[in-house]
Amino acid sequence: MSYQYIISATRENVGLITLNRPEALNALSDDLMDELGQALNDFETDDAIGAVVITGSEKAFAAGADIKGMKDRTYMDVYLGNFIGRNWERVTECRKPVIAAVAGYALGGGCELAMMCDFILAADNAKFGQPEIKIGIIPGAGGTQRLTRFVGKSKAMEMCLTGRMMDAAEAERAGLVSRVLPAADLLEEAIKTAQSIASLSRPSVMMAKSAVNKAYETTLAEGVAAERVMFQSLFATEDQKEGMSAFAEKRAPRWTHK
Repeated sequence: MSYQYIISATRENVGLITLNRPEALNALSDDLMDELGQALNDFETDDAIGAVVITGSEKAFAAGADIKGMKDRTYMDVYLGNFIGRNWERVTECRKPVIAAVAGYALGGGCELAMMCDFILAADNAKFGQPEIKIGIIPGAGGTQRLTRFVGKSKAMEMCLTGRMMDAAEAERAGLVSRVLPAADLLEEAIKTAQSIASLSRPSVMMAKSAVNKAYETTLAEGVAAERVMFQSLFATEDQKEGMSAFAEKRAPRWTHK
């Protein structure tokens, strides 16, 4: 499928989505988010794809939502049209792992999009922030909620009330990103990481993702109970038999994803 605001490609068993509005520093418009959702749908239904990477340019992952497209909307426009809720959350619904490869600015909606992914790999020039307060609004795509869960109340409150940006080193210290890489190596390392994940048993990967999300979203008791059910259910898979047999026989497993 041909897209106007993103570039969709594959790297072996990995889907690669590149945000592509360079004239607007990849500002996230409704049309771009519709295209992103369609590309994610395509990768979700493609049995050859085991993981997805979302990235932007070296200058900007996404510098925010499209302010020019929002400024004249009324409350009834955004409420009745379910602005943001209509199409932004698709990333969070993916069963396959989604990695954000962030270089340059990830601000406002860009930061929120990155946080919707399963984890963030950041270039050493990355900058994160929720500057919505400076234009008379607040984050609306989960920024106040996800940022607080990642970095804690104090730092999230400061960033949301002041609009201050966080550099890559601080983001790693605060737990927002999993690793910081040289900008020149970011994309290839993200793809390499995604390929490593995609080469594993897909039922195990999906359940591991689901189990970690339980820890993020529920109490400890609920999360442990859900983990136990998923752990036990994997003993019904062909891949569990193959994986353990391969380990005992000192050979590489041959996954069937069943």
